[in-house]
Amino acid sequence: MKITIAEAFNGMTLRELFKSLHLPKKELHLLNMSKDITINDKEAKLTDVVHTNDVAFIPTPQDKSNYLPSYRYAQIYYEDADMLIVLKPKGVKTHPNDLKESNTLMNHIIYTVDSDYVEPIHRLDQETVGLLIVAKNPLMKKLLDRMLEENEIDRIYRAKVKSLLPVKPQTIDLPIGKDKFKSNKRRVSSTGQRAITHILKSEMLEENVCQLDLKLDTGRTHQIRVHLAEMGYPVLGDPVYGNSTLRQLQLYSHRVELIHPFTRELISVSLDDEPIN
Repeated sequence: MKITIAEAFNGMTLRELFKSLHLPKKELHLLNMSKDITINDKEAKLTDVVHTNDVAFIPTPQDKSNYLPSYRYAQIYYEDADMLIVLKPKGVKTHPNDLKESNTLMNHIIYTVDSDYVEPIHRLDQETVGLLIVAKNPLMKKLLDRMLEENEIDRIYRAKVKSLLPVKPQTIDLPIGKDKFKSNKRRVSSTGQRAITHILKSEMLEENVCQLDLKLDTGRTHQIRVHLAEMGYPVLGDPVYGNSTLRQLQLYSHRVELIHPFTRELISVSLDDEPIN
């Protein structure tokens, strides 16, 4: 991978640059042993200093993703050499559960982009439409995984719920675990994993229909759906956690926002219009 050195890293060594991005020690050690690093096409080491607009070549593992191409195009909203942001359609799984599957979002992406490595940084429920971040090399995946864990990536969702009045902004901090009776269902459980959902704002769209903007600090399976149902606001069109008989889940990933690890520029991608279910 090639990195054009941003002003924020001017005067740092490459080691200091990657340590500032919290690259795991194992990967840092492998880079330290590498003889393939270059700065402005000249052989270099991690201890060499870089300056603004220098171009550093950093070798990355030659890992390949094992997704079969679907021969269907993915809808890409943002792409650079190291990552992309794509739209996941309704009814499409984020990734296959076994290598024989070929009709998931990752199968569409491996067919669409010019990269042998594509791996999701987070996931969306099969019935949820919206934006999803994908890494295009193993080094970027390590960096983005860490950013997601440290809440340095904002994931804003929109949901329509049944409510007589606007729902007040609040934080829902309730653990989520598996349902004992239904394997495909989750529930609030004292023995579950911690799950945090922020209701940022709400807006009444019509009588008894309220639209919520939500932000996740964690990414548990069905998290938003479980939390809102627990609070008495099941997502409209949800047959699992509500009383809908139709599979028209009114929930989608509306915006993703992050500071690019290398360019230090803000990447903000949003769906201006509600996606078609």
